[in-house]
Amino acid sequence: MFSFNSFSILFVILILLGVIPNLFYTAGYLPHIKRKKYFIVNYIGFIASMLGVVLANETMVFLFFWEVMSLTSWQLILTENNKESLDAGRFYFFMTHFGFVFVLLFFLLLSSNSLFSNFEHIKIAIEGFKYPTLLFFLIAFGFLSKAGVAPLHVWLPYAHPAAPSPVSALMSGVMLKVAIYAFLRFLFMFDSWELEWGIIILALGALSSLIGVLYALAEHDIKALLANHSVENIGIILIGIGVGMIFTTLKMPLLAAFAFIAAIYHTFNHMSFKSLLFMTAGSVLHQTHTKNIEKYGGLIKLMPITAYLFLIAAISISALPPTNGFLSEWMIFQSMLSTSGISEISLKISFPFAIFALALTGGLAIACFVKAFGITFLGLYRSQNAKHAKEVNIAMLAGELLMGVVVISLMLFLPFIIKIINSSMPIANIYNKIFPNMWVMHSVSNNGGEVSPLILLFALLGVTLFVLLFFNAINPKVRVYHTWACGYQTGAKSQYTATGFAGPIRRFFKWLYKPNVHTHTQNLAGHETKFSSSFYEVHIKPLFEASLYDGTKKIVNLISYYVYKLSHFEEFNYAAFILNLIILILFSFRIFYHEISWGSVLLEVVVMTIIIKILIFRDKK
Repeated sequence: MFSFNSFSILFVILILLGVIPNLFYTAGYLPHIKRKKYFIVNYIGFIASMLGVVLANETMVFLFFWEVMSLTSWQLILTENNKESLDAGRFYFFMTHFGFVFVLLFFLLLSSNSLFSNFEHIKIAIEGFKYPTLLFFLIAFGFLSKAGVAPLHVWLPYAHPAAPSPVSALMSGVMLKVAIYAFLRFLFMFDSWELEWGIIILALGALSSLIGVLYALAEHDIKALLANHSVENIGIILIGIGVGMIFTTLKMPLLAAFAFIAAIYHTFNHMSFKSLLFMTAGSVLHQTHTKNIEKYGGLIKLMPITAYLFLIAAISISALPPTNGFLSEWMIFQSMLSTSGISEISLKISFPFAIFALALTGGLAIACFVKAFGITFLGLYRSQNAKHAKEVNIAMLAGELLMGVVVISLMLFLPFIIKIINSSMPIANIYNKIFPNMWVMHSVSNNGGEVSPLILLFALLGVTLFVLLFFNAINPKVRVYHTWACGYQTGAKSQYTATGFAGPIRRFFKWLYKPNVHTHTQNLAGHETKFSSSFYEVHIKPLFEASLYDGTKKIVNLISYYVYKLSHFEEFNYAAFILNLIILILFSFRIFYHEISWGSVLLEVVVMTIIIKILIFRDKK
């Protein structure tokens, strides 16, 4: 029923690292939740179901816990019981069960006798299955839709903002990683992989990373911004997985192992800094009662602990050295830069595209979190709620501080963490070659470099201390003045806004954003050039939602309309439709055996339709 193999235990550790700080944070957040019993039951069920998914070793047990995980997280999204949470819950419910259909079909194809087969039997069934590519696409659609990979990611910016903040931290930090675990668990059951599978995963990862960071830049809802960054980081993880699959197919086990370990290390890192970001953002939301970044400002003075913890997580997710986010992305870069000897044309195109996507993603992520931290915590207060904010209670702070410790530990003790990951993976052992000691991390490539997180940290701290001492030596007295603004009085409204900060990037990518701009001005009486009030709003609808999902919805509605019309046909029209359908099926069967052409089929169907219409007309006469 349950399996305690090394790979499962690895993700149990990940879940516990995300859950334990969250329990402290939730204890402090709980007094502000109206339906406490409802929340607690679903919260405990959600955590238990994630552990159940990771430890399950039978098909039915896995499906049971997978469905419980989906239902409890759906109920947690509905905790606030308002229009936003209801709409988000409806969308999430549909998307999570869309993926469940593919997961169920995967097991039905492999469980010929019973759904109570254990995973050893599933592995044997996969090895003997005639169409392995079908199975690959089933697990890709089933599990990666839950992970939030583009274009199946559109539920994240709705579900995470609607859920309570501790739930958002668990869903983004932990639940998405359970989906990654499930994908890897069944992927490793295949005897071999096609080269195209790795290229598909690599392309999906590159697309997700770019889409996620670009839409995060345009967001002003702080939780929706973080949700889009989850899409970005899931994309980075998939880039590592795709590279590992490609190297495995090319019989390059060392590079494959390095890429897979980098991907799982980034999985741990994303769990840590994204959980911390959602916790600190939840604290800001709790004190200001708004998710709009434009209504924040100056909070570093009133919420200093939350501000500095948010900064640590923001630096890490931006992949700046020496953070854990930098180290895992550096490893993924190194794995992709070790491909000079590959001759396949498809890979010569795929790898440069993925490298470009990952590099651009890193730069845009820095810009996004400069905006998020600067507009939220620096400058002057932009609203009365921000002006009267204060630090959150001790339980919530304890949860944030514990998660901050996890983030820093994942950076400082990298070689030990990599050793644990390496020993848990069913792939080649690379620890002794790449990580001979805890001070230096070597590149897997002969042409690569090396990096030491501890030395980098001490170097940065030393430079910072030197600058501070030098500044105090030449400037012993600190004088505080108002900001000079060319003689004009500065205020909250004259500060840089999130909209203005993202403006240049938004204009550059306007073909993707397709923004709707709304402006309004109210003129002062007797003045033609001055106005007393104005606003400028930019609304962006995600590309996939506007095209793929809205288009699909229109097609479904159109089909539903004609099904409704069909059910209300007069009996002669209904008989004519059924007869035409039978003729089409019969003629299609004949075409399959090359007896007649499609042209003959269409001609005969048209003739039969005309004859039936004439008969119906005569009957009515």
